[in-house]
Amino acid sequence: MEEKTMVQHIRTSFFIMFCTVIFSVSVNAGQIDDVSLPDAVTLEGTSVPLQLNGMGYRTKFIFNIYVGALYTESKVNSRDAVQALTGPKRIVMHMVYDEVSHKKMASAWNDGFEDNNTDEQLEKLQSRLKVFISYFPDLKEGNVILLDYIPAAGTRVTIDGEERGVIEGADFYTALVDVWLGEEPADEDLKDAMLGLDDDE
Repeated sequence: MEEKTMVQHIRTSFFIMFCTVIFSVSVNAGQIDDVSLPDAVTLEGTSVPLQLNGMGYRTKFIFNIYVGALYTESKVNSRDAVQALTGPKRIVMHMVYDEVSHKKMASAWNDGFEDNNTDEQLEKLQSRLKVFISYFPDLKEGNVILLDYIPAAGTRVTIDGEERGVIEGADFYTALVDVWLGEEPADEDLKDAMLGLDDDE
């Protein structure tokens, strides 16, 4: 009788372990098709763990251009809530389109900043935006861009593991976030996805 009970206990334990592994796989990473991102990161130079707030495709016409993702220190579901967080943040762009030229990226950045800032704000940002744009080469499928806000430093741009530079000022990252989450976002569906709103449906 004791042996039978022990066997049942072992089977139950293995079942629990199996379920735990399966559950961990499903919650420890966000995935869209072939693009997988960790559910939590801690940015170099900071000590605050960030969690994946949401991710989705940036599409243009019928084409998927990149997977965009937002990491924050706590789960938020609005633009204002994201901007209210003063700690580190991360935006990920994982390219899935064949190629996006530097010229097209420059145009997209300029449009995103112009659409979501007043003329006065844009004037303050313009010189830094020009430097920011200069960090981007022609982008190809598989390139990964990390746009990190480091409170003590500014906006750190990393492409495929290589740091390209840092843009000073919290106001710059605020404007950068609004490219995706502002009143005139690059992609409404991606905005909802990065805010985790599609998960609530």
